[in-house]
Amino acid sequence: MENHGRRDRHCRYNLSAIHWQRIVGIPLIPAAHPPSAPLTESADLLAASFAASYSGVVAFIAVVSEGSFAKAGDRLGVGRSAISRSVQKLEEQLGARLFIRTTRSTSLTREGELFYENCLPGVERIVQAVDGLRELREGPPRGRLRVSSPVSFGRGVVAPLLTGFQAQYPDIAVDLLLDDSSADFSSDHLDVAFREGRLEQAAVIAKQLHSMPLSVCASPEYASKHGLPRSVEELNDHLCISYRQPSRRIREWEFKVHGQPKRFMPNGKSSFNDEDLVLRAVLDGQGIAQLAGYQICDLLRNGQLLPCLTQYAPDDRGHYLCYPSRQHLPARVRVFIDYMTVHTRALLESSIASIHELGGHSP
Repeated sequence: MENHGRRDRHCRYNLSAIHWQRIVGIPLIPAAHPPSAPLTESADLLAASFAASYSGVVAFIAVVSEGSFAKAGDRLGVGRSAISRSVQKLEEQLGARLFIRTTRSTSLTREGELFYENCLPGVERIVQAVDGLRELREGPPRGRLRVSSPVSFGRGVVAPLLTGFQAQYPDIAVDLLLDDSSADFSSDHLDVAFREGRLEQAAVIAKQLHSMPLSVCASPEYASKHGLPRSVEELNDHLCISYRQPSRRIREWEFKVHGQPKRFMPNGKSSFNDEDLVLRAVLDGQGIAQLAGYQICDLLRNGQLLPCLTQYAPDDRGHYLCYPSRQHLPARVRVFIDYMTVHTRALLESSIASIHELGGHSP
């Protein structure tokens, strides 16, 4: 092979530019399939790329870098024969001879030179991609987070906590999506989702942040005019304000009576598809509604709302922070989960304490 002034006669190249030690950190996996037919110009590009196994390309570059099959095997931690088989399979797939091998030396053919020159930028990009993902997982938290939350919980709990989170992690951008429908991690490209209520078995990790107390409430003005119900059955005699779910169905009110779950379908004149509007209507004295603890804790403390039927509050609902998997979590997701767990639990604990403290005031 001719010496073009860029390399030695024998097969030894300087790979410092692509951080060789990181390339060889990727395991060399001998192909499990028999040799395939040579690639043709008419072959599908993606199928052709799949056929030319990455392990064969790594073995090829190792031989180029180390100057021999034996030294390449030492560098990759496999035997010389494994390197030889990988390169041979690659040559069969390419339909070209890449090396001139003699008992004393190994050198590149002209086809081998061209293949190496074309492979080098691609391998560099692969190494950069691997390093980039490793840095996202193990390096300083940075990047963009997509977070989903029910509308009212997102407004009242999640959004206020984002200010402190982003002050602590200024390199993380957060897209907060408010939606009362169940979030889909795949189609919505979500990293984290807050959910509430009663979770069925799901193919996600669901970390319970706290229980979710529910309380029937009314304004003092409403209570002075109509009184407050003393039993679930007496709700039929009151003006109930309903929440209409994304499915367009009215959400039933849930209770626990004598240890057994009990449901009540509110039948009032007003319904809203926004829980904050339900709360607004209660504050305006239009009726009573069953509301979540985080919505009403401050209003209970300052006397703007009065609780009732607290002895029948259900105890099997919760607030959850969900994410697809515990494995390979990027640093930005890990710190968000940790931060929100601590601060959300503190806020929810305060709301539960308010309801328990004022529960004895229920008629």
